[in-house]
Amino acid sequence: MLQKIRSLYAQHGLDFVLTDDVECDESYIGGRETNKHDSNKQKGTQGRSLKAKTPVFGMVQRGGKVVAMKTENTAATTLSPIIRQFVKPNSRVFTDEYIGYSALRESEYTHAIVHHRQKEFVSGEAHTNTIEGFWGQLKRMIFGTYHFVSAKYLQRYVDEAVFRYNTRKLEQSECFITMFDRSIGKFTYEDVRNVA
Repeated sequence: MLQKIRSLYAQHGLDFVLTDDVECDESYIGGRETNKHDSNKQKGTQGRSLKAKTPVFGMVQRGGKVVAMKTENTAATTLSPIIRQFVKPNSRVFTDEYIGYSALRESEYTHAIVHHRQKEFVSGEAHTNTIEGFWGQLKRMIFGTYHFVSAKYLQRYVDEAVFRYNTRKLEQSECFITMFDRSIGKFTYEDVRNVA
């Protein structure tokens, strides 16, 4: 039943674009080695390692909505098309110094960087605190409530967190109506089971 409900949260066919001030960041879900048996632990899974983690890329308009999705990797060739799909040209894009955002330097966006490696978290208007806050909510939901999420179904949980974030200012009745509207239609077991 929960998988059926989560399938309604899907971000397909978004009817909005992010504009003005947009923060972009990537996060990595999984890879917790502390609770694994010694024989199952892997070395070198910290940071951006994809050995035991799944990357998730997110963009949030300050004071507005968020878009997030599971990705195969966080290379510039992966992230740049996603940013161009969801962020309006001439917007200001704020990121950390990760090389995956290097293509933004000479693009249709004004790109500002905050240097996390140098312990810089705010530089004037440049920061990624809003998207970092969303990652905190997503990870608390996964690790605190569900404890474990497989990479196969991770996007469903990301969609749930995105829906909760984007409807945070709505009344509960409005959220219910939104979900009810999405539920109209035919869902088969294969629709729920199959994951893109």
